[in-house]
Amino acid sequence: MNNPIHILVAEDDNDISQLLCSIIKKSGYIPQPAFSGTEALLYLRQRQWSMLLLDLMLPGMTGEELLLQIEGRDDMPVIVISAKGEPKTKVSVLRGGASDFITKPFDIEEVSARIDSQLHLYARIGQPAPPNVLKHKGLVLDRDTMTVTVNGTELNLTAREFEILGLLMSAPKKVFTKANLYERVWGENFYGDDNIINVHMSNLRGKLAKEAPECEFIETVWGMGYRLKA
Repeated sequence: MNNPIHILVAEDDNDISQLLCSIIKKSGYIPQPAFSGTEALLYLRQRQWSMLLLDLMLPGMTGEELLLQIEGRDDMPVIVISAKGEPKTKVSVLRGGASDFITKPFDIEEVSARIDSQLHLYARIGQPAPPNVLKHKGLVLDRDTMTVTVNGTELNLTAREFEILGLLMSAPKKVFTKANLYERVWGENFYGDDNIINVHMSNLRGKLAKEAPECEFIETVWGMGYRLKA
């Protein structure tokens, strides 16, 4: 069983903090708000965190000062989310240890995609690769042979369909937004055109349903995205 992913949210604006925590929860992670730099530092000293979302203009201790306090920690990505979007500020905080920079006002899907991207990158660096053979009900995906079978019958999937299914099967309980899927499978930034995701998902579901009409493998989570059906 995978360890839960805890993300610290250092943001003094209550509305923005709640929005960020909501984005994190929808992605299947556990958020913890902190409303000042000093409070965030206390949390950072109490336990191990998977990620820090950091506003720069914090009371008590600024985001820049907090970055200095945690300098040298290479086990945790830090995404700065700030209205201070000048190039000089971005360069300064990225050189100061931040992994990414998002300018306010931000797009919800972009924040979700960047969180996933950074977690994925750090997981690849620090943890063993996921298993090459994934199983769910009667579904078997083998990355070594690039095959998918349903109840022993091989499916003829496109490369994109294979990667979408592999991503869903790699984290069975996680809800993947359309931005998550596009960023991870296509390797490009998502700009809101979800038609390509809809088409590939429809084709994938159709092929699964043809071989196993009695079983639904992928479910739509309304307003959020897709996940494997338990």
